[in-house]
Amino acid sequence: MRFIIANEFYQQMLQQPDHTFDCYVRPGEYLHHMYIDGVKYAVAPAVLDCLAQAEAQGDKEAIEHLQLHKLHFEQLLADAERYGSLDGVTLLGDPPPTDEEAAPDTGNRYSPRVPTKWEDLGLESAFLFDMVLRVIFTRGQIAGTDIADLLAVPYPVLGPLLQAMRKQTLIDIVGQRPNSGDSGFIYEIKPPKGSAALQEALEKTNYVGPLPVPFADYVEAVLAQTVKKITVTRRSIRSAFQDLIISDEAFNEIGPAINSAQSIFFFGYPGNGKTSIAERITRLMGDSIFVPHTVEVSGQIVRVYDPIIHTAVTEVDEDAGTTTILKKASEHDRRFIKIRRPTIVVGGELTMAMLDLKYNATGKYYEAPLQMKANGGIFMIDDFGRQQVRAMDLLNRWIVPLEKKYDYLNTVSGNKVEVPFDEILIFSTNLDPTQLADEAFLRRIKFKIEVRDPSEEQYRKIWELVCKGRRVDFDPSGVNYLIDKWYRPSSRPFRMCQPRDILDQMISIAKYNMERVNFSPDLIDAACSTYFINDQKRDFGAKVRLD
Repeated sequence: MRFIIANEFYQQMLQQPDHTFDCYVRPGEYLHHMYIDGVKYAVAPAVLDCLAQAEAQGDKEAIEHLQLHKLHFEQLLADAERYGSLDGVTLLGDPPPTDEEAAPDTGNRYSPRVPTKWEDLGLESAFLFDMVLRVIFTRGQIAGTDIADLLAVPYPVLGPLLQAMRKQTLIDIVGQRPNSGDSGFIYEIKPPKGSAALQEALEKTNYVGPLPVPFADYVEAVLAQTVKKITVTRRSIRSAFQDLIISDEAFNEIGPAINSAQSIFFFGYPGNGKTSIAERITRLMGDSIFVPHTVEVSGQIVRVYDPIIHTAVTEVDEDAGTTTILKKASEHDRRFIKIRRPTIVVGGELTMAMLDLKYNATGKYYEAPLQMKANGGIFMIDDFGRQQVRAMDLLNRWIVPLEKKYDYLNTVSGNKVEVPFDEILIFSTNLDPTQLADEAFLRRIKFKIEVRDPSEEQYRKIWELVCKGRRVDFDPSGVNYLIDKWYRPSSRPFRMCQPRDILDQMISIAKYNMERVNFSPDLIDAACSTYFINDQKRDFGAKVRLD
C-alpha cells in the first residue's frame, strides 16, 4: 500500500466529484483513498479522521477496516523515521510505478525456428513422401520449388527428399524451368511403383497443404505463447476499453481476472456489453501469436488454423520501399501462420460434438475443436444456459481443463490425445449463476463478475460515443427528452446497448422520411415506439408452448 501523508492531497481528495467503490469502507462512507494517474493511494490524514468518526459511531466494521490501515501506516512511518527526517516527504511505501511498469510489454517474442534440413521437420520420411505424392497428384506436373511452396518449407529442405524419391522410382523428372537450377526440375509420378505408393497415400488422407507440425512442437508453441504471461495494469486496461463506457469498479474486477489467466463468469442483464468486454480483453493480451496450419498426431492430421475463426496478420516488410531482386527469406517456419490472439464466441448453437475432434470422412483428416483453436486467447460461451445441451453436462465437460490446464480429445479409433488448455474460458449469461451451476463448479470458476446496468451519467456518455461513431450531432436536450418520456415514467432500466440501437432506428426512420438525422421529438418517439415493448399484457389469440 502507498500512503500519502501531505494534507493538501487530503483536501484535493475531498474536492474530487467521483470516487470508485474501493475508496470507501462501504459505498459512500469513510472516504480515505484516491487515484492519481491510475495509481491507488491511501490518504493518511483521511484514514485517521475516518477512524475517529467510526469510533464515535461505534461502527465495528469500519473500525476494523481503518485500524488495519492505521497499523500499516504506523509501520511505514516508523521505518521512514529511522532513516531521517520526514520534512518534505509526501509519500510512504512503494514508489509510483514507472511508465514501463504501468504499461507492461505484452509483445510475443516467440517465433518458430526455420527448418534447415528435412530432419528439422520432425516428421518421418515415409510421411513426407506421402505428402509430396499427393501434391504432385493434385497438380499433375509441378516444379520442385512449387512443391516446397505448397508444403510451406524451404526448397533446400525438400530437395534431398525429392532426390530420395527419384532413387526409389516414385517420381521422375520430365522437364526443367530455364535458369532455375535443381529447384526448377518438373516432377510427375512414375508408375508402377509411384502409382501404388500414391494409392496408399490417398487411403490415409486426402489432405494437401502446408506440412503438419509435430504435436510436441505444437505444445511447445502453445506454452511459449501462454496467456499466463500477460499482465494488465490499471493504466493499460483503459486504452483497450477506451471505446466503451465502463466504471472503475468493473475495471477493478476485470483487470485482476485477466492477470490470473483463470476462468471468468460474466453475469447480468442482457445488452450491457458482456460480449464486447470479452472481445476487448484480447487487446490486452498482446498483438499476435503463431499457430500451425495443421498438427500431426500419431500419423493423423489435425487442422488447427481456421480462416473463418482466426485473423491472419500480414507482416509488413520493413524494407518495402527499397528495390531488390532478392526474395526475402522467411523469418519463421512457414508451417505456422501469424494470427491475432483468437477470440472465439459461441452461443446457443454450441453442442458437445463441437468440443471434440471432428473427423472429415471425405478429406480423411481431423478438424480441431473450438477450445483447441482458442489456445493463446479467449473462448467465450455466450448465452450460457440456453444451449441445446444441459448446462450441467456442459459444465462437467470443463472440470478437467479448468483444474489441470489440459484437455482430452478422442479420435475415431478411440485413442485419447492430451491437448494443452491455455486460454481464458469465459461464461456469459443473463441467468442466475446459482441456478446453472453448483458450488463445486462455481469454485473452479475463479472470478464471478456482474456486468451491471449503466448509471444515468454513463448512459449519457454512451450516447455521446455512439453519436460520434455514427457522425450524428449529439444533443443533450434530446437525451433529456428521451429519458423523461421513455425511462422515468415506467422506471425502465438503462442498458449499454440501447443508445446504439435507438440511434440506428432513428437513422433508418430519417432515411425513410428523407430528412437529416437529429434529436427531434418526433424522431425519438418513432424510434422508441418500435424499440421498446409496452409492459401491458395483451392477448393476441395465440398461445406459446414451453414444453
